[in-house]
Amino acid sequence: MADIQKRIKTKKSKRGQENIRLVFNYIFLILMALFILLPFYVILVTSFKTNPEATSLPFTWLPKEGWNFNSYIEVLFEDVSGGTKGVSSILVGFKNTMIITVPATLIGLLTSGFSAYAFAKLRFKGKKIGFSLLLLTMMFPGIVMLVPSYMIYDKLGLVGDSFFPLMVPGMFGAAAAVFFLRQYFQGIPNELLEAATIDGMGELGIFFKIMVPLSKPAFITQAILGFIGGYNDYFGPLLYLQDPRKYTLQIALRFFEGTNVGNWPTVMAGAVVSLIPTILIFVFAQRYFVEGITRSGIK
Repeated sequence: MADIQKRIKTKKSKRGQENIRLVFNYIFLILMALFILLPFYVILVTSFKTNPEATSLPFTWLPKEGWNFNSYIEVLFEDVSGGTKGVSSILVGFKNTMIITVPATLIGLLTSGFSAYAFAKLRFKGKKIGFSLLLLTMMFPGIVMLVPSYMIYDKLGLVGDSFFPLMVPGMFGAAAAVFFLRQYFQGIPNELLEAATIDGMGELGIFFKIMVPLSKPAFITQAILGFIGGYNDYFGPLLYLQDPRKYTLQIALRFFEGTNVGNWPTVMAGAVVSLIPTILIFVFAQRYFVEGITRSGIK
């Protein structure tokens, strides 16, 4: 009986310690979440204030003079500093960003998927060496290729008013995406591919009818990462684009801030508008994103 009571007490003690540890973990995570979300809340609430209230001290956590939407009206309908008559520079920048980012992301995802499938499932000479060289390219920062790339595009006359230098490199895929998709593909049983081959299906059919449907979380994850990378790119458009009508959203935001110096609600409203697409994408694709990251990391 004494041994049984001792075991019960030990189990209760361990359970109590685990509960205390769990409470502290949740408290820590909540504090970290608040710390991360606080700047975004400041941006959001400032965008709904009047300029005198936004620049006055002390900071108010809610607009005292009521929720003011004039900043958003100015951002979406009244600002025409982007070089296009009667159209908001933010909207023009968003359109240009979509023109650059969406095709580059989709085509780049396709080429990365082809490469990942080859490295994961096909047999050919130099496969390991080729994959090692691919991973080696991840060790070099992109800035190393900046000068030669700019010289090439400049000789071709594509610097200044062309989206070409910003779109084409992404269409050839990314080493990180190839590595990520390869890890995911390796978890798909080879027996499925062998059965499809016996049924007369070619490599393209296997890729599009078997690999892609079974790897939907991985493709969606890479699509999100690729899109956000292109959407937030600042240095590339700043280097290659000179025509204000061709500015992407990030460049347009920078010039928008310059034309609204001191008008913090309007500047914050522009920042909120630029954040909406990425937030919506993550909210609706979060399940696939987490699943793709988790399953690829296990393999």
